[in-house]
Order: sequence, then structure tokens, then C-alpha cells
Amino acid sequence: MQNTITLNTIIIDPDARLHEAYAYYFSTYPEYTLKGIYRSVEEALSDYAAVRPEIILCEARFPKTPGLEQIGEFRKQNPEVKIIMVSGENDFEVIKKAFKNGASGYLTKPITKKRLKDALNSIRYEGAALSNDIARKIIQAFRRKSYDCFSDRENEIIECLSQGDTYKTIAEKLYVSPSTINFHIQNIYLKLDVNSKSEALQKLRTLDYA
Repeated sequence: MQNTITLNTIIIDPDARLHEAYAYYFSTYPEYTLKGIYRSVEEALSDYAAVRPEIILCEARFPKTPGLEQIGEFRKQNPEVKIIMVSGENDFEVIKKAFKNGASGYLTKPITKKRLKDALNSIRYEGAALSNDIARKIIQAFRRKSYDCFSDRENEIIECLSQGDTYKTIAEKLYVSPSTINFHIQNIYLKLDVNSKSEALQKLRTLDYA
């Protein structure tokens, strides 16, 4: 990131109703200049060379395009650019995908003037920014314990089952087919000597963690 007093920032959000609020917020931030608000990653990329932003605030979900996968294109233009993903979701799999694709921060909606300013300052001075709820999610994930008698994949599935996920949503989270999930769950049931999800969860609560 360039060592400038005022950092150039752009916003990418398909929800035009939020653009006025963002413009107002930035009008109160003397350390940051809002150089543009775009409704798609493609629009922002087409203007990127002229604007050369140092910070990008980007919505994680777009109606028709995969915003998370697209943000890597900005790093191809400038490896030092800082990208804060903004989303109404705090799903851990979405968070992981954001950072895997080059995000420097993750901020959950609704966005207030103070929360946005704090995030911008965190990116500027510390190189990363996280909402408090996202930080807790990540800490919980690292603290998550596993069962010795199960494989890594089985432990992932057990965690999803404990959160109330269905076979279909587990398959989507882990990027495998529902039949693969069913295969692993049958193995889990076999190891636990149970016949249902409720029995499995009840028995898991009685096991010691590794």
C-alpha cells in the first residue's frame, strides 16, 4: 500500500440503496477518499487502472456473479491492494473462501459509520480487519476439537451435523455430492453403533474430546 496521507477507496455493492449512506460516511472521513461506487466487480475492474484504489470494500454476494471468486482479479492488478469483504452472512465457509481468494478483512452488515471507520483504520494500520462476530467464529473454529476415532472428513461432517445442517447443505459446504456425505454418515453411525442423527448426536455428547 502506498504511503499516502489520504488513501483512495472504492466500494462495490449491487444494492444501490446503500450507496448514498456510503457516500455520506466517506464525506466524514478525511483520511480516506471515496473514488467510486460500483454495482459489479466488472465495472470496478474496467475503471481500476484510472482509479488505482488502495482499499476496496466489496460485497461478498452478487445476484448473478460469484463476487468471492472475482476479487482475486484485483490482486493481479495490484498485489498490495487491501480488500474488505462485506456481507450479511457470517458463515464460516464463506469467510474461509473470502480469505482464500485474497480478502484482507471481513465485515458483516449492517455497516455503521463507526464500524466502517474502524475497519478502514484496522486495514490501514494493521493490515487486516474483522467484525467482532467474525473474529469469534474464527477463534471457535481453531478451538474446535475433534474425535480420535473419526477421520478429518468425518469430524467436519459431525461439526456440520451438530450445527443442524442437512445432508444437502453439508455437501454444499464441503463441495462434495450428497451421496458422498451419506457414505460418510453411514460410517459415522457404524462407528457409534447408532441408527439416526439424534442418536448419533446424543452419543457424541458422551464421548471425550481428543
